[in-house]
Amino acid sequence: MKRIFILMALSFLTLTAYSQEKDWAGFSRYAEANKSVVEQPEAVFLGNSITDGWAFVDSEFFTRNNFVGRGISGQTTSEMLVRFRRDIIDLNPKVVVIMAGTNDIAQNNGYIALENMLSNIESMCELAKLHKIKVVLCSVTPCVQYPWRKHIDCATLIPQFNAMMKEYAEKNGILYLDYYSALVDERGGIPQKWTTDECHLTLLAYRQVLEPMVCEAINKVLKTRKAERFIAPLPEE
Repeated sequence: MKRIFILMALSFLTLTAYSQEKDWAGFSRYAEANKSVVEQPEAVFLGNSITDGWAFVDSEFFTRNNFVGRGISGQTTSEMLVRFRRDIIDLNPKVVVIMAGTNDIAQNNGYIALENMLSNIESMCELAKLHKIKVVLCSVTPCVQYPWRKHIDCATLIPQFNAMMKEYAEKNGILYLDYYSALVDERGGIPQKWTTDECHLTLLAYRQVLEPMVCEAINKVLKTRKAERFIAPLPEE
């Protein structure tokens, strides 16, 4: 009996240590970087690997425009909502650019209904409004098939969810930024020149499509005319 008790105690301690180490929402990813944000950002970009990769491959676009990237690869809307206060509100940006949902559809954390995904988006938008942060709500970008979840019909589910977000945005005076229509091809995917794996984007896609669109959207919600916003020359295709 004593041995069983000891084994149970050790198991509990192991599970406790694991739970303490597991940073489910990714708070630690930007904890140090957030401390160094002194000037009010023009915009903070919240998202998953599309945003994470963007700030990595084209960091100059962010630094020269006083934009801050807060994407975490693989994240769902639930995780982004949990870290919204730390990575968005606490930085006090003028604008938050939200791009989320593809990893929910991919069931990275298990199944979640489209309606519940939208509820997470709504909560983020409401928090931003409460703190006087303008919102640019971005569509989910196209994907014809998730390489890691090939059985999921993302080519159907992504436009369905985008339609729900667009309707919500229009009803609530939020700017909806339709990357999907600008990127999609006849298959429901992304043209080869703009993607690395049918889902993630190339530097050309960021500079040719996303950057001009998001700069225009940010200017619109801030009611500014900043033609001088920096966009680097297109890379060779």
